Amino acid sequence: MAEAVPTVQIDNDRFRVTEWRFAPGAETGWHRHEMDYVVVPMTTGKLKIDLPGDEVMVSDLTAGVSYTRDAGVEHNVINANDFEFVFVEVEVK
Repeated sequence: MAEAVPTVQIDNDRFRVTEWRFAPGAETGWHRHEMDYVVVPMTTGKLKIDLPGDEVMVSDLTAGVSYTRDAGVEHNVINANDFEFVFVEVEVK
């Protein structure tokens, strides 16, 4: 599968802000979040989330409607759309 493309916009002593661009079917690969974070979807669509233990969920996201997660989340995020999906992730250091 194709890899999602991260572009770090800000990385200072308080925050890391990364734009993530996913071609159709692209994925982040398995990772664990070491910091609390906020996601701001720039696109409306679906993301498939692979979770530990072979659990799979689908998230319906709306452009401009943010959500937050605590540090420790482990997953692989996959674009389940037939179009590019973009979100901005803000990690709190």
